[in-house]
Amino acid sequence: MEQKLFTEVIPLYRLHKDNPYAIRIRIRMQDDVDPVVLRRAVDATMERYPYFCVKLQVRGDAFIFAENREPVVVSDSEQGVTLNSAEANDHLLSFSYHADWLVMDIFHGLTDGTGTYEVIRTLLYYYCCQRYKVTLATAGIRLAGDKISQEEWDCPVMKAQDLPTPRRHEWSNALLPGIAANLHTESPDYVYSILLAEDAFMHFCKENGGSPGTMVSLLLSRSLAKLYPHAQESIRLVLCVNQRKALHAPLAHQSLVGGAFLEYDEQLRKLPLSEQVKAYRNMVAAQTGEKAVLSGVAHTAGLTKMLLAKKTHKERLAMMAKVDEAANRFAAANVSYVGKANFGEAEKYVKEFHAWNATIMDITLQISAVNGKFTLDFMQKFSSPVYLKAFLQELADNGIAYELQDKQIRSLPAVRAPWQGV
Repeated sequence: MEQKLFTEVIPLYRLHKDNPYAIRIRIRMQDDVDPVVLRRAVDATMERYPYFCVKLQVRGDAFIFAENREPVVVSDSEQGVTLNSAEANDHLLSFSYHADWLVMDIFHGLTDGTGTYEVIRTLLYYYCCQRYKVTLATAGIRLAGDKISQEEWDCPVMKAQDLPTPRRHEWSNALLPGIAANLHTESPDYVYSILLAEDAFMHFCKENGGSPGTMVSLLLSRSLAKLYPHAQESIRLVLCVNQRKALHAPLAHQSLVGGAFLEYDEQLRKLPLSEQVKAYRNMVAAQTGEKAVLSGVAHTAGLTKMLLAKKTHKERLAMMAKVDEAANRFAAANVSYVGKANFGEAEKYVKEFHAWNATIMDITLQISAVNGKFTLDFMQKFSSPVYLKAFLQELADNGIAYELQDKQIRSLPAVRAPWQGV
């Protein structure tokens, strides 16, 4: 079994020691993690996801995924192991535990939040059934022994034909949080976790006609506008978009994320909240139609082909550095919401759920909805809480009750770059 890489290529060249391009899912369980049960649960889970049981190999100036029959590593560790290395058995994902914390680490080029959630659903099912000696419902959960369709394996971007010509836009300069507040980016990054009651926040969203992702984006935009009411730069956010629907590939496992660009302009600021929500909702709708999404797919595919046309790792790394520099200056923040977790009956054994990922922009806000709570992981490239405080004030001004957890260093798994061994 060999898989050619395509959507994975840009993430590979985004690998950076200080900001590994990875996802870390941190789950706090009701009780201390049982390592024996976890080992069994991981083995059963990975049997269901053979396309994630791979190792990265270099073939000339290209890469492939080859089957990896070594067990996926489960470590007793707070830091986990280095992915794509011997200590991870050359896998691009791993699991770890410490006290009542269960952690999944995965290279973001292997999949995105949607694909990661599928694995977590399976893992929690197997783990909780054995750990708590219960029989949980299996509806909506992928299990070992399922027939795995070809649609799960195939890369829809490689198969896509007649993609529209990428749309060209002339964007004004964006307000950049670090520059606006004269803050120096630091390494590692920081994260604040904000907890909201799911029922109350959903009521607020519905009352004002918005979804959680759209509403959080708007509230963050409003907080930035109040900090800088006279800024000449545009207050622009990027809301992540799942490209699977537009690609007619709902089962695809690859990392398939685009973006909707949300501008909070002068005219919008004069409107009441519900009208602002409507405007943001219309922006999202216009940019999540099939043609618009496929235009974004075409842009990324073209960028990937340009990257592959470079013959050396050094040239490709230099190209991606320029791409990411431009991306970092494109918007103030990135907001991501995969959707309600739907981890089934296992959710009642989960006390906390956090999704951390690599940050390109100064601020990344990751939204999770698990076991009756929204968790907003507010990740930033600097220590100062100036933007966090402004966002929390916006929540308070709108009557949204929240619980703020302590600031943490946002740790992500190290990922060994493939050219290190070439």
